[in-house]
Amino acid sequence: MTEDIHVEALENVLTEPAAAFKHDYLEIRDLKVVFDGFVAVDGVDLTVTSGDLRFLIGPNGAGKTTLVDAVTGLAPAAGSVRFGGVELLGRSSHRIARSGVGRTFQTASVFEELTVLQNLDIAAGAGRKLRTLLRRRTSVPTEVEAALETIGLGKVAHLPAGVLAHGQKQWLEIGMLLVQNAHVLLLDEPVAGMSQAEREQTGLLLQRIGQQRTVVVVEHDMEFMRTYASSVTVMHQGKVLAEGSVSEVTEDERVIEVYLGSRSHGRGTAVIENGETK
Repeated sequence: MTEDIHVEALENVLTEPAAAFKHDYLEIRDLKVVFDGFVAVDGVDLTVTSGDLRFLIGPNGAGKTTLVDAVTGLAPAAGSVRFGGVELLGRSSHRIARSGVGRTFQTASVFEELTVLQNLDIAAGAGRKLRTLLRRRTSVPTEVEAALETIGLGKVAHLPAGVLAHGQKQWLEIGMLLVQNAHVLLLDEPVAGMSQAEREQTGLLLQRIGQQRTVVVVEHDMEFMRTYASSVTVMHQGKVLAEGSVSEVTEDERVIEVYLGSRSHGRGTAVIENGETK
């Protein structure tokens, strides 16, 4: 009986349609997150539009991941977070996901014993009963085919996700957000642990999906940021320290002092190798 109740609840989550978006941008105003008196995010204002591949950088403890947690309903917060004209704060994480806001974590969350295709099929889920999600389809849904092409995993569609390379698992998780019709993607250090080739492919993937969606990338790899970011927001001690183009933030004296390190070669920017300040 209890199991049937849980099954019915999950079916409702999978079949509820995403919101119709009136304004295709993420708008955060005066966002504050406090844990036992510690202010982790302190009055952050942030606006990210579709087509702007925004990188969110800053020292450890700056509040970057906590901000993403707040936006996706995983951390209690005050202020306002709106997308598509819809207020997200105060909603459950499931309702926020159904509103078109998706996220990834540093460790990919995929069903390793299932194939790539099955992972995407389950993520697509809408319109299917939970008990039929694992049944073999006679055809591949259009949205799943499109996601396979976008993430470049068509040739391994029938392999178990557990045998994929590290980078491929991250791409699969992004694909799972795409088939859920996520219009905001919040990606937490998507290239951590990747090879150089995987980082390059991931950067190109983010540029492709960012053309039609609002994408925010939390990242420590400065070379990756320099290569692929459209714009950058720098956080420090829970606040926005600087914002602008890559050149603007990397030449900002405040950013150099608290994050990038001392001047190098007299140009006001630090030497960065493999995401570490040298």
